Amino acid sequence: MQHRKKTHPVRNTILVLILLLIAGGAAYGMTRYRSIKNAVNSSFNASGVTKERDVNKQLSDKKPISILLLGTDTGALGRSYKGRTDSMMVVTLNPTTNKTTITSVPRDTAVTIPGFASQSPSKINAAYAWGQAKTTIDTIQKMLNIPIDFYALINMGGMEKVIDQVGGVDVTPTLSFTYAGYTFKKGIKTHMNGKKALAYSRMRYDDPDNDYGRQKRQRAVLMALVKKSGSILTLLNQSFISSLAKQTQTDLTFDDLTSLAQNYRSATKNLKETHL
Repeated sequence: MQHRKKTHPVRNTILVLILLLIAGGAAYGMTRYRSIKNAVNSSFNASGVTKERDVNKQLSDKKPISILLLGTDTGALGRSYKGRTDSMMVVTLNPTTNKTTITSVPRDTAVTIPGFASQSPSKINAAYAWGQAKTTIDTIQKMLNIPIDFYALINMGGMEKVIDQVGGVDVTPTLSFTYAGYTFKKGIKTHMNGKKALAYSRMRYDDPDNDYGRQKRQRAVLMALVKKSGSILTLLNQSFISSLAKQTQTDLTFDDLTSLAQNYRSATKNLKETHL
């Protein structure tokens, strides 16, 4: 059987929007608020999972929450969300300890997927292909023994769009390599537009740390975006959010995001990155 290399770009635009909202606070007027609320809510898609706890109470009581970030391998505007989630991150926001933890979950992690025991062990990225967000959340909760309060899914087109919208990002490569027509030099700070940033975060097979190395580069691009929190007003316009909604799915409502902006801002003071 011929082995075909696949591309696995970082797909965490929703987290970027969440963190930008939190870092920037409610820095928008009521007119903008109303128009963007409708646009954001258009991407709402319930997971079908029975929540393990009252998420509304978690938010109102300013308790820690966990968000599962998923990235499908479809990666293009208007394409189906069917596919495998080759990027997975569990983000925990804790306003009490003023800390946010981002934990990458390797795509090849061997698990028993709920409802598909006869096909186990399976790679964890198959959970979405077999049962979409519900099965993926069930699998992650069972494996890590933690509640997942919300999920957000994004494809490649959305990530590229948000990077370009903020004027690109500055990243210092951790190794030298050439990929997808772009050359990166270790230790040299590089300004990247959407396509170049995706190429940087996409390469896997030439990294000595393989998927772990790719996860580190994904998080580096994410952190570079978070540092541009001053771009919140650039991101919060209805046309941009409306176009991004075509490439995202989430069970976070605009009211949920508003709660995060109001009550979880302190959690962004300390960002910890790790992986399984």
